[in-house]
Amino acid sequence: MSMSHTTTPATPAFTRWVQPLVWVIAASALAGVFALYQNPQLMVTIADQLWSCF
Repeated sequence: MSMSHTTTPATPAFTRWVQPLVWVIAASALAGVFALYQNPQLMVTIADQLWSCF
């Protein structure tokens, strides 16, 4: 006996704002990482902490 499962597609209003939201979050994360790289002392601190693990 085969049972077909039907799923309702997402509403257009839902998908209309989800994709731009994902792009904004991704762009914000990239901008945040770029801003952190502008501080040389932070990079030295991270490198020192990573080196101290070994």
